Amino acid sequence: MKFIGRGLALLGLILSPSAYAEWQVNLMPGVTEISRAVYDLHMTIFWICVAIGVVVFGIMLYSIINHRKSRGAEAHNFHENTLVEIIWTIVPFFILIGMAVPATATLIKMYDKSEAEIDIQVTGYQWKWRYQYLGEDIDFFSSLSTPREQITNESEKGEHYLLEVDNPLVIPAGKKVRFLLTANDVIHSWWVPDLAVKKDAIPGFINEAWTIVPEPGIYRGQCAELCGKDHGFMPIVVDVRSEEDYNLWLAEMQQAKAQASDAATKDWTLADLMEKGEEVYNRACAACHQVGGEGIPGAFPALKNNPMMVAEPTAHIDVVLNGKAGTAMQAFRDQLDAVELAAVITYERNAWGNNSGDLVTPAQISKLKQ
Repeated sequence: MKFIGRGLALLGLILSPSAYAEWQVNLMPGVTEISRAVYDLHMTIFWICVAIGVVVFGIMLYSIINHRKSRGAEAHNFHENTLVEIIWTIVPFFILIGMAVPATATLIKMYDKSEAEIDIQVTGYQWKWRYQYLGEDIDFFSSLSTPREQITNESEKGEHYLLEVDNPLVIPAGKKVRFLLTANDVIHSWWVPDLAVKKDAIPGFINEAWTIVPEPGIYRGQCAELCGKDHGFMPIVVDVRSEEDYNLWLAEMQQAKAQASDAATKDWTLADLMEKGEEVYNRACAACHQVGGEGIPGAFPALKNNPMMVAEPTAHIDVVLNGKAGTAMQAFRDQLDAVELAAVITYERNAWGNNSGDLVTPAQISKLKQ
């Protein structure tokens, strides 16, 4: 009786509305014309397959029941039947034509990348995305912004856990946007289900995709290729805005770039660089080298009590700017601006008891980046 009671309780849980609310096994219709075309094609092929299955298994079941030995059925011996062979050749032919016509029409739409109004190069890095707006002189990185406390289960998960970023991709509604996808290190895959866009980003190759999003909104996705230990921490957020809001965003980005250039020329104190450097380190470096600089033995070296932190800063600067071949240490020359680079290097050299006393200025970094 105990097992029966448990079974009934489990059955009740499975059949409850709350269980079905999260049981999503179908494709998403999406928000774009292409995404809906893909969904409609998927459903068309699905119902064709259902019909085929019903007919085939229905005939099998009928034959098994009505022609079984217990009812006195005897097997017939026969060979070729011209009519039957013609039927089972022609019927599948027309079924395949019925599938091929809508599939081809949808594929032609999906691969029509002509007449794009905006071109954006998307580059995958471990573990972030770089967006370069061709012709607009806008270039920024987009990284996971979910707090580490949520990832380590020290606080409750947010609504968009692991699907939130610091700098979303911003595009205008109603405009055809072409994406040029590549990667800097390993194979990634840029996937936003609502837009029906999923393309591999491969080092040394350029893949293309496009979208036209009719209405403003926020659409989320993630890397769909196993690209390393933090593969699950590589989300995508697409912020679709009205044309007016998009133009305002472009102006803000241009202004922010000018302000960053001005900030690189001003005098920075050690305290200012340490404050800025801690923020940059926690955002760009802590995932590998840990918040306290302890590193991960065998994978990422500790920065705390590292001899490089108290030696001449030249080698340290070179590693941060240009990376280190044969290791997971990336080049941050293009990922961070001069102020951020100077700040994080200064922070690493003076945090966790390193106390080198060195102050690396944005002006020094600007000269090395030229």
